[in-house]
Amino acid sequence: MVFLKRALWGMLFILTILCAQGQSPHGKEFKISCNTCHTADNWKVSRDSVFFNHDTTGFVLQGQHRAVDCRQCHTTLDFVKTETNCASCHIDIHQGTVGQDCARCHDSNSWLVSNIAEVHRQIAFPLLGAHAVASCTECHTSETNLRFAPIGGECIDCHKQNYDATTNPDHKKAEFSTDCIMCHKIDAFEWTASGINHDFFPLTQGHAINECAVCHKSSDYSSLSPECITCHETDYLSTTSPNHQAINLSTSCAECHTTQLGWKPAEFKLHDAQYFPIYSGTHNGAWDNCVDCHKDPGNYTTFTCITCHRDPETSNKHGGVQGYSYNSTACLACHPNGQADGLLNHDKTNFPLTGAHISVECLSCHANGFAGTPTQCVACHTTDFNQSTNPNHTNLGLSTDCVTCHTTAPNWTPAAFPNHNDYYMLSGAHATIANQCAMCHQGNYNNTPSTCTGCHLKDYNQSTNPAHSTLHLSMDCATCHSEIAWSPSTFNHDNVYVLNGAHATIVNQCASCHQNGVDNTPTTCIGCHLQDYNQTTNPSHTGLQFSTDCATCHSENAWAPATFDHDDKYFPIYSGKHKGVWDQCVDCHTTPGNFAEYTCVTCHANPETDNKHNGISGYVYNSAACLACHPNGDALGGFDHNTTNFPLTGAHTTVNCLQCHANGYAGTPTECVACHSGDFNQSTNPNHAALNLSTNCVSCHTTAPGWSPATFNNHNDFYPLLGAHAPIASQCITCHNGEYNNTPNTCVGCHQTEYNQTNDPNHQSAQFPTTCATCHTQNAWTPANWNHDNLYFPIYSGKHKNKWDQCIDCHTNPNNYATFTCVTCHKQTQTNQEHNGVNGYQYLSTACLTCHPDGRE
Repeated sequence: MVFLKRALWGMLFILTILCAQGQSPHGKEFKISCNTCHTADNWKVSRDSVFFNHDTTGFVLQGQHRAVDCRQCHTTLDFVKTETNCASCHIDIHQGTVGQDCARCHDSNSWLVSNIAEVHRQIAFPLLGAHAVASCTECHTSETNLRFAPIGGECIDCHKQNYDATTNPDHKKAEFSTDCIMCHKIDAFEWTASGINHDFFPLTQGHAINECAVCHKSSDYSSLSPECITCHETDYLSTTSPNHQAINLSTSCAECHTTQLGWKPAEFKLHDAQYFPIYSGTHNGAWDNCVDCHKDPGNYTTFTCITCHRDPETSNKHGGVQGYSYNSTACLACHPNGQADGLLNHDKTNFPLTGAHISVECLSCHANGFAGTPTQCVACHTTDFNQSTNPNHTNLGLSTDCVTCHTTAPNWTPAAFPNHNDYYMLSGAHATIANQCAMCHQGNYNNTPSTCTGCHLKDYNQSTNPAHSTLHLSMDCATCHSEIAWSPSTFNHDNVYVLNGAHATIVNQCASCHQNGVDNTPTTCIGCHLQDYNQTTNPSHTGLQFSTDCATCHSENAWAPATFDHDDKYFPIYSGKHKGVWDQCVDCHTTPGNFAEYTCVTCHANPETDNKHNGISGYVYNSAACLACHPNGDALGGFDHNTTNFPLTGAHTTVNCLQCHANGYAGTPTECVACHSGDFNQSTNPNHAALNLSTNCVSCHTTAPGWSPATFNNHNDFYPLLGAHAPIASQCITCHNGEYNNTPNTCVGCHQTEYNQTNDPNHQSAQFPTTCATCHTQNAWTPANWNHDNLYFPIYSGKHKNKWDQCIDCHTNPNNYATFTCVTCHKQTQTNQEHNGVNGYQYLSTACLTCHPDGRE
């Protein structure tokens, strides 16, 4: 028996060595001894015989994992390939909404979640207050109650309905913040707003109110103004000591009051700076109530000093004080800060007293009090200004600043007018009499003229050399004279009309041109020389309608010699072949009244001329044709149309010149449409005008007769020809069938037959779109591309790539591609085995897609 045991252990030892040296069915990485799990009896593994410590693998078996059969996890003998992540064994019933790490919420003992609060804190949304007792599905709603898709972390994401439905106050109307925690506590179980931050209007002392409705009378909390008067208008209006409304006190209560109850203590500290020091200085503590000084409770602008400062004591103290008056306004004027020391020195103010102001009683100027008395002259002397008549200050718009002309001396004299130049500039001889006002004004300052002739009309009328009035010379003396003296005088005729040539010789004979004065003397040639123009007969200027601008042919020196630039403007008659072969204009211009007409055939007679042009294309015996081919009159060489900017080719070579040059040879247009607009407009196939084709015929046509052959190089501007369309770009009939007006530009417009006849799959039954480009390219129908992977299910990638041949492999109903099957390939027996132990498994195609939406195992 002992021998037998030794033999068995020996065999097991040998087997272990052989296994270690041979190929292990558990993979090369699995290095443990076979006898850790197996016995020498057979390969079957009994739980009681396993000595293998699973903890050494890095995956400690805890909880329910200890009771699980090894094969439930190790589905193959290659143990190392078994994945250790939860999702490799456990179906994600949460469908990816909470990640793949099951251990975040679950442990190996139970699926129950005991630390949901801790988990929620990790995602930055702690469950406090009402959130701590809420069911997960109240926030994470789904059809299975197991999908916990992420939702927004803001309050309003869940509580918008609460926000919209709240009417007291109406959050939506008041435009309250949608950040609920600004007013509500996140750890509360109710919506109470006891935690609201009211720092925008601190609630202290008298404002320390716990009930919002005390101030917020309506549901619109945003309508409440933070101004004091909003809530305290009744207090403001009912206050009588002092009467706030009557004396127009500020409605900003905080200027005098604090938020303490009873409105006291109240102080008007602004009184010292704005009016008079009563909280400082001599008057500090010398009064009790406002009415001590302000006796009129309805008008606090009035005040009294003489209630306390009585007479005769006060008058005795002011003996000899200039301008002293025993009244309250005088007191304030001299003692603005309430100090008794020193008297007011008017010279230290911004209005020193001089001249007539020294002897004036103070109240004459300070009748309305001493504060704010204006210092402008016109403030006291408006009546003097308005009643002045010589000159009339108002009518002349003189300055109301009296010191411009007057001093403070009595009776307004002496007066000066230093700004005379603002009204009339005194220069030259006028400047020397600037102080002799009577010479021009004659004692009347209101109607003194400001023009030269206003004072010097007599000088103008008596002038005889030249006689100003006779010649109607300008009454603006400054045209010829200066303000220094009448002479020397100047008249620069060139500023009006430049005198050259023969005109310069009569420069001193003014009457030669100015026969009717100088006002309407013309400045054009014809204005003086119309008679010369009308009487000229060689040639007759009137008959030929020559230009009335004499300078066109004549100079200012003399009428002759005269020039007419016929060579450059029209035709060389003073040079070249025609020089010296004519005597008078009428030799060529045989129509005396119209020099636009001319003749060549008077001299160039037939048949001689025809004989010389024998064989010349387009030759016509008429004067216009002569000029067209011989524009410079040179007989050598014929006119070569190909040297122009319009060479003759194709059908143009056989056309008679007059067909194009019916209106003459000059200015004949070279654009196709100029001659062929009729052809363009009458074209119907295609309709050139309707399609807005270019009127530049050469875009498609040559000059060959019959307009053909024609090309359409800009076809891509209307419909791009790409892929399989490009090789048939010149086979127009393939698409147009001889009709170019109504050719469709959509795929199905040409390929409806292919669409209807396609049966794998049947496009019509499957209601595929008629936009062929969705699946096909313009190169060929096949291969076709249908974005099945992204839109529906991966069949061009992943596990199903190359596992099918035709659409009907999965879509067994050719009339409804919305139906599909997985069970044709995935047979039930094998599929059931692969899903053994999978919770909720069903052998159904829709179930397959639900759990394997990307086709992966």
